Amino acid sequence: MNTKKQIRKIFFIILITAISLVLCICAGSVLLSAREMADILAYKMFGKALPDAVNVSNVSILWEIRMPRVFCAFFAGAALSLSGAVMQAVLQNPLASSYTMGVSAGASLGAAVVIITGAAGSVLGYFLLPAAGFGAGLLTVFLVIAFAARIDRNMHNNTLILFGMVFSLFVNAMLTILSTMSSEHVQRLIMWQMGSFSGKRWVHVAALCICTLIGGFLLIFFHRELDIMTFGEEQAMSIGVDIKRKKTMLLAIASFLTGAAVCFSGIIGFVDLTIPQIVRKIFGAKHSVVLPMSMLLGGVFMALADMVSRTIMAPREIPVGAVTAMIGVPVFVWIYFKGRE
Repeated sequence: MNTKKQIRKIFFIILITAISLVLCICAGSVLLSAREMADILAYKMFGKALPDAVNVSNVSILWEIRMPRVFCAFFAGAALSLSGAVMQAVLQNPLASSYTMGVSAGASLGAAVVIITGAAGSVLGYFLLPAAGFGAGLLTVFLVIAFAARIDRNMHNNTLILFGMVFSLFVNAMLTILSTMSSEHVQRLIMWQMGSFSGKRWVHVAALCICTLIGGFLLIFFHRELDIMTFGEEQAMSIGVDIKRKKTMLLAIASFLTGAAVCFSGIIGFVDLTIPQIVRKIFGAKHSVVLPMSMLLGGVFMALADMVSRTIMAPREIPVGAVTAMIGVPVFVWIYFKGRE
């Protein structure tokens, strides 16, 4: 692809990202102008005097509610999209995602146990719920890898996908049984599984930002291996890539990113499935570009989906997962049939 054309596309995505974030921060039940946003940011960050035209209540709305929520959505979407890009490359399957490897199912089960036992209502539960979702999601992936390695030493992609799907079905069955036994918690479990960024604070933004940047930084070191794996396992092994070791490391990093997003937002689908494919359609298959662009587009997509979820039926909210599915399914179908043509 022409380098100048590629640079123009990257610049355009960065511009779209900036405009979308401003739009998401300003839009809501209380509509803020870009000028008000700039005045409030100058007041909070640089100590400048707040203009008389700015309502004092809008300061807390923007700084304490709107901005943490938007940036949480952005980093969660970025983490999920990065994870999806890696899983699709490693498993050479456009349908590969956190669902395929059982991360989402495992995280749901971990969170469900905390909610049902009542620990989520305690002071410790503030940290326990995300920690349980994160740990259970990672544990599920490591179990999938361990079982696949016992059956197939080279951990071929079909074996990993098969075990991932089997574990997902098993864990979902356990979750269904737990939900049936604890009917009083069913609504909260459903809401958690559909995802929400309501009530997020700057501490959540910091945690998600750190996890996403660490995961993205680590993945950039493997961009050549990801390019090679895209052409097939035999091709990668003939070049000298240690498939089993690299695959385990990459899946672990991808699961870490998914677990970080899931533990703060709940289960949100289709971001990790559709965004990497859209990025590859626009920028090609080189992962040195695919990874950072997936991060930006995934973040923008999630932030816009969250904006729709909190504004379309205001003051009521609809789960973010419902919005991403409503948008993601038609996009995915379009990509699939466009590819067949």
